[in-house]
Amino acid sequence: MFTFLGGIVLLIVGYFTYGKVVERIFVPNAERTTPAYTKGDGVDYLPMSTKKNSLIQLISIAGIGPIFGPIMGALYGPVAFLWIVFGCIFAGAVHDYLTGMISIRHGGAHLPALAGKFLGKVMKHVVNAFSILLLLLVGTVFVTSPADLLVDLVNGTVPAIVFIVIIFIYFILATILPIDKIIGNIYPYFGALLLISALGIGIGLIANQAAIPELSLTNFHPDNIPIFPLLFLTISCGALSGFHATQSPIISRTTQNENQGRKIFYGMMIAEGIIAMIWAAAAMSLFDGPVSLNELINTIGTAGIVAEASTLMLGSVFGTLAILGVIILPITSGDTAFRSARMIIADYFNISQKKISSRLWIALPLFVVSVFLTTVDFTLLWRYFSWANQSTAVIALWVGSMYLFIAKRNYWIAVIPGIFMTMACATYILNAPIGLGLSMSTSYLIGAIITILITALFFKAANKARGQNIPLEEDVSDWKNPA
Repeated sequence: MFTFLGGIVLLIVGYFTYGKVVERIFVPNAERTTPAYTKGDGVDYLPMSTKKNSLIQLISIAGIGPIFGPIMGALYGPVAFLWIVFGCIFAGAVHDYLTGMISIRHGGAHLPALAGKFLGKVMKHVVNAFSILLLLLVGTVFVTSPADLLVDLVNGTVPAIVFIVIIFIYFILATILPIDKIIGNIYPYFGALLLISALGIGIGLIANQAAIPELSLTNFHPDNIPIFPLLFLTISCGALSGFHATQSPIISRTTQNENQGRKIFYGMMIAEGIIAMIWAAAAMSLFDGPVSLNELINTIGTAGIVAEASTLMLGSVFGTLAILGVIILPITSGDTAFRSARMIIADYFNISQKKISSRLWIALPLFVVSVFLTTVDFTLLWRYFSWANQSTAVIALWVGSMYLFIAKRNYWIAVIPGIFMTMACATYILNAPIGLGLSMSTSYLIGAIITILITALFFKAANKARGQNIPLEEDVSDWKNPA
């Protein structure tokens, strides 16, 4: 219990301390006009309140990641708490803040455009394709997983295909309608439900004095499961997630003032870390450790564990409400995944999104591909999603590093987690069956070489870019902020 509660405290302290450090390094400008005003189109660009933006950001980035990921990460024992806490404070929240704020400085640009500017034109095309792939995987996974939970909730009386169709219809509407019509109106309530359900599980753990294992040398590494790199890809959304780099620009287009960035981007990642801590603790304590948990994952699956934990901790009525909160998570990240994909494609081909017909012809092919992907095995999709997700985070961290390097600010806040995750992603794809399938020792060696080369190339390119006086923000001198 002490490890769990201590981790929660550290996350909160991290927001008020390291979060302010990151903010001071970036230097937000309250007088600078944001894209919500300079590019207002009534569809994607329009100002919304800090509270609304924060809850939308939280519900968009959360998905099933901070629940399913930590449940599977609980197999590694209490060491999972360390990655959630320190990964969230020093990597994930920094990643989210930088991508959101740099996007604001560049007119609400998405990651492919930012990668093109700061990492080279070739990277724009690479990251564009990579981002679309990631978002399609996210959207598809976030159709099937809530459908499974809904089937369990109604005891199988309604087939999964019915829920899948309903979810797809909702996704289409949320993708093409102006952001304030559906997302802006209902997401704040969904965000509140998410927080309440997680808080309920957390209070239940404490009130019942749940046997949450403590971090120690004896249980640091249960069953000799290789922690690196697997843990750092298994738990993504609760600590560091590249998916967030695709979501933050959605809110960068609705943010009223740069000073709101720490609460919206850094703060909501911390909130997600707290949710991840709660579900990791629930998985470790309620199912008698890694052996029983592993058996349950292989039998009833992570969705079943969520249902069991919610009912055990909160009873049938409030447990059902908690399950509904969890069901909402993937749905409200799936729709923004498709929305983000639509926006990225529109930006790439410079297509105005004011007309609904322009939004439709971009969005509908994405849904056709996603429908096909729903026929693919979920676990296979998740393996590819994990690697694609964290590789996207690596790209976003290097973009942030380049921005800060050119600005002559403390770029190490992004470089250090960037190096670490470059090594993790390289090692994983070299060793994993979905990759090259090399031995772990060989993967470590080659992964280290790749990481060193990428780091060297970064500093070479960064020094060159600093001398070229690349503008770090769009010129909005002709605009006046009405806020």
